Amino acid sequence: MKFKLIRSGYNNGEYNMKFDMKLVNEIEATSDFAFFRVYYWKPFAISLGAHQKFEDIDLQAAKKDNIDVVKRPTGGRAILHAEELTYSVVISPSFEMKPKEIYEKVSLALARGLRLFDEKLSDAKLEENQPDFASVLQNQSGMLCFASAARNEVKFRGKKLIGSAQRKIGGKILQHGSILIGSYHRNLPNFLNVSEKSKTELKTELIDKTTEVETILNRKILYSEFEEAIIAGWQEEWNAFFV
Repeated sequence: MKFKLIRSGYNNGEYNMKFDMKLVNEIEATSDFAFFRVYYWKPFAISLGAHQKFEDIDLQAAKKDNIDVVKRPTGGRAILHAEELTYSVVISPSFEMKPKEIYEKVSLALARGLRLFDEKLSDAKLEENQPDFASVLQNQSGMLCFASAARNEVKFRGKKLIGSAQRKIGGKILQHGSILIGSYHRNLPNFLNVSEKSKTELKTELIDKTTEVETILNRKILYSEFEEAIIAGWQEEWNAFFV
């Protein structure tokens, strides 16, 4: 399968979300290639699902800490994009892959990249069960994307390591997600419009339900090396040819 690989480096939240939509608009329904993009966030940013409200976020607190707040074109709940590698993939209808097939294939490729980076990450597995999101969203933790894992999201020994979201737009598939490297994402509750007690509870929940590459390996990660491993995993799993 042919992919156009894009390494767009560090950009702000608005740029990153517009860039993903730009790829959706650029690809044709008959294109014989797909886009695979890897990128980072500077400054750090909170992204909200397409149907989530800005009122969920303490915008003044975010501004004080130089945190962008943006909307994603995909669904899901809030994510604090900080010490992570973010990916996006855009696939045209010409490949005749169902959205669920794409979602699983993407996760398998990312898990393969983790193993290539360090064999200690070989326990990264795909979630087998689908939670009842209607019930999840009724809880205060429903504000947080990483508080629960959807089927085929990547977990490490029961804790969520990669969060992904997908949307079908005019027959094209956009999927993007966060591969957690460092632990700064756990600060997300600091920027939510909830009580101090709820912030403490949500922070505990994130610690209990998520993990990060640096936490697993107990060392600092050189992002450029990690990026190369993820790209190599992508090539192997998709049998990808980059153009």
